[in-house]
Amino acid sequence: MPELPEVEHAASRLREAVLGHTIARAAALHPSQQRCFPEAAQQAVVGLRIDRIERRAKVQLLRLSNGAVLEVHFRMTGDWEFTALADAPPRLERVRFETLEGTRVSLVDGRAFCVVTLHAPGQFVPIAAGPEPLTDDFTVDGFLASLAKRRAPIKPALLDQQLVAGVGNIYASEACWEARIHPATAANTLSRARVTRLRDAIQLVLHTAPTGRYYARDDVNEREIWRVYGKDGDPCRRCGSRISRLVQAGRRTFYCGRCQRR
Repeated sequence: MPELPEVEHAASRLREAVLGHTIARAAALHPSQQRCFPEAAQQAVVGLRIDRIERRAKVQLLRLSNGAVLEVHFRMTGDWEFTALADAPPRLERVRFETLEGTRVSLVDGRAFCVVTLHAPGQFVPIAAGPEPLTDDFTVDGFLASLAKRRAPIKPALLDQQLVAGVGNIYASEACWEARIHPATAANTLSRARVTRLRDAIQLVLHTAPTGRYYARDDVNEREIWRVYGKDGDPCRRCGSRISRLVQAGRRTFYCGRCQRR
């Protein structure tokens, strides 16, 4: 699933491709996308310029010249592909935008879970999410206060976008490993020192994230990038003990039982 680094990378690619372009045509090509981006919405964006492209948590926001906002969520497997109008469209294209400047922007998604929603001018409500982890808003004091209210295990707690924006399953596992915190540790039992270490670890794994990982789709090489994610049975890079796996809140968690303590 694309998480904060991948979504930010996607937003950056989108800016390079079509920022300032004018939408000539829009189409939802799959029934799932037609429900949230119907014909009326498709027609409403025609003739509008893409003035700004932003990211909030795992969502991309395309701000249009009349004040409307296109909200794009990749969900599990969404991605952008860019082609010339004369070229064949990509496989698994679910939503298409064509610009007057000659670029086709395709939202591709093998599972068709992606969501595009148009908010009319003045109707967009800011996304309710916690602080962006790579900004000064993500403070130890605020993080500590939020965790103090949660009895859930720390790793599933990190997936709550109200706690911290943009962190998903992969980076939550990686951050717990970096911070030497067992993923089943109750969130409200963490000391200030451990919360500080975890905050720093979250920023480290997001800041150094391999943004090409998601787009390369190379599962073999991907396993070499992560410290623990997907590496159950492999030796821990820090202590040599075997990496273990457990399921928390329906999601896979990977950790080292020796150097990640409760």
